Amino acid sequence: MKSLAAAGLAACTLLAPGIGLRAASAQDATHVAAQVKDGTYQVEPGHTQVGFTLLHLGFSYYSGVFSGVTGTLVLDKADPSQDKLDVTIPVDSVLTTSTKLDGELKGAEWFDTARFPTAHFVSTKVTRTGKDTATVAGTLTLHGVSHPETLSVRFVGAGINPLDKKYTVGFAAAGEISRSAFGVKTYVPLVGDDVKLNIAGAFERQD
Repeated sequence: MKSLAAAGLAACTLLAPGIGLRAASAQDATHVAAQVKDGTYQVEPGHTQVGFTLLHLGFSYYSGVFSGVTGTLVLDKADPSQDKLDVTIPVDSVLTTSTKLDGELKGAEWFDTARFPTAHFVSTKVTRTGKDTATVAGTLTLHGVSHPETLSVRFVGAGINPLDKKYTVGFAAAGEISRSAFGVKTYVPLVGDDVKLNIAGAFERQD
């Protein structure tokens, strides 16, 4: 009986941090966009991902991800015209399920990361489209070429991160670009030209 009690106590000890984390998360997070704090935010790179998907040989869709994103977000609920997004993506962070392909994508026939190590997106207009949605129009510079692009953005949640105690806001964004428009034309149309973007963005408020 004592051993059973001891095992139960040990289990509670192991689970307690997780229980506390869930409780803090549930208590502090809001999913109401109107309650998000105004201010200047910086990208939280550990939980920000830029995913991409394109058609491969007409048979299947193939995906990869970029990480290590840096940049800033300015939020002004009273005047959305002052909202601003400016982010930089290290293109050589590209990761797929094939290490060989990762190396090829960094090469001169694809992203040519030796010459163009980063991609850059800066917003030109943010338009609120609903209680928790917006469109973000801006300029994307990739592979040395700049083009106007638009993202559809949805607010996910905000609150104090129970791990680092920083006020954090998160968004999900989606868009679609033509890679050939940026000079990345290898194997088009055998490998799809249209690239879908799915972005998870986390930002920490700067006090």
